[in-house]
Amino acid sequence: MTVDGVDVARQVVRREFPQARAAWLGGSVALGIATATSDLDITVLVADQSAGYRESIHASRWPVELFVQTEASLEHFRTLERAARRPNTLRLIGHGQVLHDADGSGARLQQSYAQQLDSGPDPLTDKELRSCRYRITDLIDDLRGSQDVAEQLMIATCLWQATADLLLTGNRRWTGTGKWLHRELIAFDRDAGTAYARTLAEAVVPAASGVIWPLVDAASEILDQFGGRLFHGYRLDGPAL
Repeated sequence: MTVDGVDVARQVVRREFPQARAAWLGGSVALGIATATSDLDITVLVADQSAGYRESIHASRWPVELFVQTEASLEHFRTLERAARRPNTLRLIGHGQVLHDADGSGARLQQSYAQQLDSGPDPLTDKELRSCRYRITDLIDDLRGSQDVAEQLMIATCLWQATADLLLTGNRRWTGTGKWLHRELIAFDRDAGTAYARTLAEAVVPAASGVIWPLVDAASEILDQFGGRLFHGYRLDGPAL
C-alpha cells in the first residue's frame, strides 16, 4: 500500500469533509497495486440527504476521485451494481481502507459490502444467458465477415469484453470494464486453475494486424461451455406499451 497516498486521502477527508460520517480509500492504492498514473478513489458518507455527487480534484501530487454519498445513494448504487454484476462501489468500500469512522458506519458498511462481494452475483437468468450467447455469436460472425483490419480490431475488442463477461457471470463471478475486467479474469483463473485472461488478451493482439482466428477460436471455446452459438430462434420482446 502506498502510505503517502493514504495520508493524502486522510488529509482530503479532514479538510473537505469535517462532518463526514465515514470515508474509505479504495482502488489500486488501497489494494497495493498502484501504478504511476493511479488516483485516489475516496468514498465519503455524509448525513446531508441532498448531498450526493462525484468530483475530480488534485491534492498534493495526486489526482483524486471523490464519491460523496448518503446511505440512500449507496443503497441505490448497490442495487444497480448487483443487477449489472459490476461492483464498482461495492469494491471501493468492501475492499478499501477505512479513513474515517465517526459513528461506526465505516466498519459496518465495509463488512456488509465485503460479504456481498464474497458471496458473488446472482446467477444469470435464462434470458440473460441467451442474450449473451446471441451477442457473442453475432460478434464472431461480424469478425469473420469483415475485410477491414481496423474494423476487425474494433469488433475484436467488443468480442473480448462480451466473452469475458459471459465467462465470469456464467460462473457467478463479478465482472467489470477495462483493466478491472482483465483483473477479474486473472482472479477467476487463479481460483479455477485456468488461463483465460492470458489466452483472450493474447488473441486480441494479432487482430490488430488482421489475424482473427485465435480470438474466434478462444471465444467459441468459451461460448460452447454455455450452450454454444445462438441465432435461429432467438427472440427479444420489446416493452409493453
